[in-house]
Amino acid sequence: MRRLPRALLALTVSAASAMAALAQPAEVSVYAAGSLRSALTEVAQAWQAAEPSARVKFTFGASGLLKGRLAAGEAADVFASANMEHPQALAAAGRAAPPKAFARNQLCALVAPGFDVSTATLVDRMLDPKTRIGTSTPKADPSGDYTWAMFERIDQQGHGGAFKTLSGKALQLTGGPNSPPPPVDRSAYAAVMAAGQADIFITYCTNAVVAVREVPGWRSVDVPAEVNVSASYGVALMKGGSDEAGRFIAFLLSPAGQAVLAQYGFALP
Repeated sequence: MRRLPRALLALTVSAASAMAALAQPAEVSVYAAGSLRSALTEVAQAWQAAEPSARVKFTFGASGLLKGRLAAGEAADVFASANMEHPQALAAAGRAAPPKAFARNQLCALVAPGFDVSTATLVDRMLDPKTRIGTSTPKADPSGDYTWAMFERIDQQGHGGAFKTLSGKALQLTGGPNSPPPPVDRSAYAAVMAAGQADIFITYCTNAVVAVREVPGWRSVDVPAEVNVSASYGVALMKGGSDEAGRFIAFLLSPAGQAVLAQYGFALP
């Protein structure tokens, strides 16, 4: 059997490798807030159906922790944060393009079965020394920051000393650097409440909706409008992000992407 000349063999192997590389879909690495897990996964599925030459790989977590990892040099194409401040900080450091707002959220109270509370009584029940309040972790997770802002508004709405009381008793159960990771098959908030760690958990309304779906009997209670906080989500193309990543962001901002977000309770930016 005749052997191919080395030069021809090398050329053949190189060509085969190039064809194999072309056959592989381009991977878009997206670091995203945990509250976006369900919605962004469906957005990615819709985008990949229209653009089969690419696929999305997600890393979900608390936005503040993800921002720290990206600032330290971890590589990603896209950062979708539960606030505007974290992607803006990366843009200011030259690590990302200026972010764009793509969704809004609000705070709700996830309530354990049998716990008597309504929107009208929520503030008084939270201030009750017997009530255990679960929250995410401020600074590490924007959900915690928004909750602390809500505590400040309660203080300013005629409940003097409420911020000190509520921030002092709040149980920071999720979103921190040492918080246990959520189970693969359910949300962190569902896991916390199922374990009986809190009577009320203050989180995004979208998270509360997902948790209620997971465990019938729990309720989502609206936070009074006068003390609620609107959360603005921002997305940024990271430095060196691929063309495919730019197209994914464009799809997220498009009517088709916004329609998916709306199905999960997110509002227009």
